[in-house]
Amino acid sequence: MRRVATIGVYGFTAEAFLAELADGGVGLLLDLRQRRGVRGPDYSWANSARLQRALASADIGYRHVKELAPTTELRRLQYREDDRQGVGKRNRIALAPEYAERYTREILAPFDLGALVAGLPSDSTTALFCVERDPEACHRSLVAARLRAEHGLPVTNLRPG
Repeated sequence: MRRVATIGVYGFTAEAFLAELADGGVGLLLDLRQRRGVRGPDYSWANSARLQRALASADIGYRHVKELAPTTELRRLQYREDDRQGVGKRNRIALAPEYAERYTREILAPFDLGALVAGLPSDSTTALFCVERDPEACHRSLVAARLRAEHGLPVTNLRPG
């Protein structure tokens, strides 16, 4: 049976991230980021090339699904809301309602989730990956909710210790 998990970068070390994926039975990681880099030395392990090497050595597949990444305009909309609320991207706990509505309408609704689901492994969990620690603060939660609602996939949120 196909299963989905969500996971972010913030709060993890590279070793803890890979251990969490292994503990969650993850066999494929879908990278939902537009830009596949993370600023700062603490999270350089999550930059695309390094992450892909680490995943390969852990026998976890990797796919970039850029079509599910938020546009620059949508990211800026969320950053403005973060500024208005006085929170940083690493501290955000929820998505701006306008961001969630527009992401769903502009990106998620036209995307063929059925084709994505058909290509997911049935013998392991697939992780939806982005940077935010909490799924509620990230577009991956919107993708996961749609996968649950429309395709009946169980969803688990993997979080740092």
